[in-house]
Amino acid sequence: MEIIENSEEKIVLRMEANEPLANALRRSVSEIPVLAIDEVEIFKNDSAIYDEILANRLGLIPLKTEKNMNEKTKIDLKLTKKGPCTVYADDLKGNADIIFGKIPITILAEDSKLELVATATLSKGTEHAKSLPGLCYYRHILEVTSSPKIDAVVKDSKGLIEAEKKGNKWICDLKGAEREDIFAIDKNAISDSSEILFVIESFGNMPAKDILQKAIKALSDNLDEFEKETK
Repeated sequence: MEIIENSEEKIVLRMEANEPLANALRRSVSEIPVLAIDEVEIFKNDSAIYDEILANRLGLIPLKTEKNMNEKTKIDLKLTKKGPCTVYADDLKGNADIIFGKIPITILAEDSKLELVATATLSKGTEHAKSLPGLCYYRHILEVTSSPKIDAVVKDSKGLIEAEKKGNKWICDLKGAEREDIFAIDKNAISDSSEILFVIESFGNMPAKDILQKAIKALSDNLDEFEKETK
């Protein structure tokens, strides 16, 4: 396995893996507990947005998930605003770190008011999409048959890895337009290799590396539980 990119926001792995394993790991990301607004008590809402939609928008605001948080964690965030103004995520005040403070929530006209208390708890993406910590996806690294015209496309490709020449084939990662260009030259030139690129992009709740580690642990725990149940 090779780490192609490793930052707070994104991690890219190059590895030998089959699709069932990669997909199991991808689905395990939804098993990671994430801090998210779960309940909203609205005292005053003069905005044009219905209470239900307002609560849904609040739930989608990414919050920092700290390592010391557990199933008992409960954090209240208060919001009090008077128009005319745009209400942003960082208008929520409390002991939770808001990742993107300039997410717009709603707009208040002159003399309009918004007063509420939002309660954040740990929950999982298996319960609601708002609790997903990031995007996780994978794709095969490609084998592309070499030819003068194809070589020109592959050499200028902008994939996640640099194209490598092995014998009469390129090992590379191509974008959609680059694939189409090669298909137009030779529709049989592209095939999947045995390697995949596994990508995690964090929403900011936690570093991408932590998402990977927690997903691996969640998958391992589920396999252990399955093994116990089948004995």
